[in-house]
Parts: sequence; C-alpha cells; structure tokens
Amino acid sequence: MIVVLLGPPGVGKGTQAERAAARFGWRHLSTGELLRDEVVRGTPLGQQANVYMLRGELVPDAVMVDMVAEALANVPEDAMVLLDGFPRTLPQAQALAAKAPGGGIRLALYFHAPDAVLVQRLLGRGRPDDTQEVVERRLAVYRQNTEPLVAHYRNLGMLRPIQADRPVDAIQNEMTAILQEALVAR
Repeated sequence: MIVVLLGPPGVGKGTQAERAAARFGWRHLSTGELLRDEVVRGTPLGQQANVYMLRGELVPDAVMVDMVAEALANVPEDAMVLLDGFPRTLPQAQALAAKAPGGGIRLALYFHAPDAVLVQRLLGRGRPDDTQEVVERRLAVYRQNTEPLVAHYRNLGMLRPIQADRPVDAIQNEMTAILQEALVAR
C-alpha cells in the first residue's frame, strides 16, 4: 500500500516517516534523499536536479516520475510505502496513480503548520540549500505547485489532515493510528 505524505517543506513529513518506518518495518521512500544521493554521487540525474534544487525550484516531472517509478519497482507489492516528497504536482500524482504497484495509492496524509514554524525549522537544518531566500522560494513554489494536491486527494476521498506544529510524539501517534486503521481496512 502506498501512502503519500503531503505538506510544505519543513513540516516534518520525513521525520514522521522515518520514525514510523523504523517502528513498524514500513518502507520510507524519500524523494529528497534519493535526489540528494544522486547529487552527492555526481550522476547525470544529480547534476541536472541540483540546478533546480539550488534555486529552490521543483525538479521536472519527467525526471521525478522515472526516478520514483524505478524505486517503487523494487518494493514488494504488499509493503507499506510512505512516499515522502512525491508527488509535488498534479501531473506527477496522475503519473504515480497510473504506475503505482500493489493496488496504488490508498491514502494521502496532509501535514500542515504555520509558515513561521516552517521557516524556523528549515533554517535550523543547516543544509546548504536552506538559505532564507531559498526557503521563501520553496514555500512559494509549494503553494503554487503542490498545495493543489490537497484538494485533489480530498476529492478522491483519500486525504487525512494532521496538524504538525505539535510535539513529535503526538504527531507520530496520530499518524500511526491512521495508517494502522488503513491497513486493517485493506
């Protein structure tokens, strides 16, 4: 079962996915980590993606769809996959729905928090691409390109919102309860 984790940069999707994956043996597939790995290794995909990432822009859909489809092809169909950082656009969501194994996307968790919290978290991570200018650009790009996915998944009856400016354990408990409920309903 594939679960899409939605929300702006810095909302804690990755932290929550890592904790849940470690606790329950679920798969955490972070496109940000996949991309950063490609950049560090200096692959052609990494070099191409780095140009966009340094400007705070989204990597083109075709590159992302191929990368995620390849990663999902290596996951057993009955696995719980927490997909973090993808899709980020409606065309990506449509491509993912067409290519997703194991019955496709069953759920979209929407993590949300006030902008002031997000900016503080992002600037505190210490990544080279997390400057004030790039952080503000990333949030603007999120609102323009990714936030429409909230309505898309809501219209499909798959969206579950999670308030993400609370203690990490409280968020984790809510998230895992939703996921365990979805597994039982499967």
